[in-house]
Amino acid sequence: MIKEAIYHRPKENWAYAYNETTLHIFLRTKRNDVDAVALVYGDPYIWNEGKWLYETIAMKKSGSTDLYDYWFVAVQPEFRRMRYGFRCSDQTETLYYTERGWFPTAPTDTAFYFCFPYMNKADLFAAPTWVKNTVWYQIFPERFANGDSSNDPAGTLPWGKVEPTPTNFFGGDFQGVIDHLDYLVDLGITGLYFTPIFKAKSNHKYDTIDYFEIDPQFGDKETFRTLVEECHQRGIKVMLDAVFNHSGFYFEPFQDVLKNQQASDYQDWFHLWNFPVGTKPKPNYDTFAFEATMPKLNTANEQVKQYLLKVARYWIEEFDIDGWRLDVANEVDHSFWRAFRDEVKRVKPEAYILGEIWHDAMPWLLGDQFDAVMNYPFTTNMIDFFASEQISASQFANNITDVLHQYPAHVNEVAFNLLDSHDTPRVLTLANGNIERVKLLYLFQMTFVGTPCIYYGDEIGMAGGQDPGCRACMVWDNSKQNQPLFQFVKALIQLRKDQPVLANAGSFHFSLTDDSSQVIAYERKSQSERFVIFINNSSDAKTIQTPYSGFFQEIYFKDNAFVEQSLELAAQSTLQMPAYGFRMLKQNQ
Repeated sequence: MIKEAIYHRPKENWAYAYNETTLHIFLRTKRNDVDAVALVYGDPYIWNEGKWLYETIAMKKSGSTDLYDYWFVAVQPEFRRMRYGFRCSDQTETLYYTERGWFPTAPTDTAFYFCFPYMNKADLFAAPTWVKNTVWYQIFPERFANGDSSNDPAGTLPWGKVEPTPTNFFGGDFQGVIDHLDYLVDLGITGLYFTPIFKAKSNHKYDTIDYFEIDPQFGDKETFRTLVEECHQRGIKVMLDAVFNHSGFYFEPFQDVLKNQQASDYQDWFHLWNFPVGTKPKPNYDTFAFEATMPKLNTANEQVKQYLLKVARYWIEEFDIDGWRLDVANEVDHSFWRAFRDEVKRVKPEAYILGEIWHDAMPWLLGDQFDAVMNYPFTTNMIDFFASEQISASQFANNITDVLHQYPAHVNEVAFNLLDSHDTPRVLTLANGNIERVKLLYLFQMTFVGTPCIYYGDEIGMAGGQDPGCRACMVWDNSKQNQPLFQFVKALIQLRKDQPVLANAGSFHFSLTDDSSQVIAYERKSQSERFVIFINNSSDAKTIQTPYSGFFQEIYFKDNAFVEQSLELAAQSTLQMPAYGFRMLKQNQ
């Protein structure tokens, strides 16, 4: 047994309260090194005749990668506290793994064991329950639809007649979104994520001038209020983008700094290096990246902090928005985000707080800051496998398994799973124009753990490279839309809604990976049923031997909907897999 490969910590994604009564415990071992693991656990204060009373319960493998096996168990401590260790066995020995190390027999002193002191309700991670069943749609307001030409900015171009640039305008606005809400309902969308809508100079609006004002090109506050109300009447939530890491160059406090320099009352609102403050030859103040037009805000300053918290409250209290997406969230101090969460949840406990973090985000996901982050590790692996075919089936399974074990289950259930965004090339471009690959991306996304998001226009086959190419005008001419793709995505969304086990009511694990054929299979499983989905991620038809047998309902796409037919698999049965095709089987447990 390779002891140095075995890992556990009594916190974060390794040991956590899933709800008020249930603890989730994970252990990591070297792949195929340990044959069985059992949790040894008990209340630290229950003894009998000088002996600690403990129980053992078998742990199950929750996933494997090329390096590790992950073991999982859920337990319900009667008094919400627990000491615990692990009994690990291979073919030659059994050892007990505790906080103090390794022992041939179970230690009798509870101080040797890992400790979960108490399941305090106040410490529970509590994301909004509605998010688990939400299908998001990201809208870049300037490019979705122009519904009111009277508010077009100067120099507005004819809709979609020229290529987008970093500086041109096409007049997209709130009325345009209102005019197409029924389109979004037809697709199955239940959540809208808007990139910034506040007054700004650019077309992307990440350079805020006034956090309390709508940009005039989008309409006025009454139009926005109508938009939110119309969304809510259709069962659609609304999430806005908060740019609190930095302001825009024309933000009034920063303009005051430029004008009054050391005499400015706002000099401590920013991270200034020296005086006089200027932009040339390069800015002498902290910025987002090295953008002189985006000076970084000092969120440790109490005035800045209170100003931004007022912004967070205002749009919820006045317009009843349902969530905040937080731009460049990892560059803002944790103390501010804790205060932000307290403020937002006080006003609207069921508001969704989503951080833009592209890397391991565990420090922000402990229940005191964000509900979720944009799941870019998921995105990267989806693109590498399905779109560009840069990694093998086993690499994809390894990486996705790592992603799932990076965070607690309740975090994964509300993770924001995107395929692309305004910051990346579009999926069709990444898939080299292959619609069949794009369909597989959507199939996996819509049957995976978390809350999926579609970037506007992807569902009708829009292409586009890196910004500004990915920010083109939405195509509203039906003759130029890929309607078969639209119908496929629509049917997938409906299937996800009809089958809770495909959303967040079922566990997930890979059951087959074949690098020679680039075929994968994975299960979504609940107590009453399981789905098995086979995907052939190659340009050739394949015949695979399935590890499953018994009676199933096969679910397949026909006439723009998913339908069922009975299928019996004998032991060692084979399945025919078309090029870039899939087979989906449902079985009652």
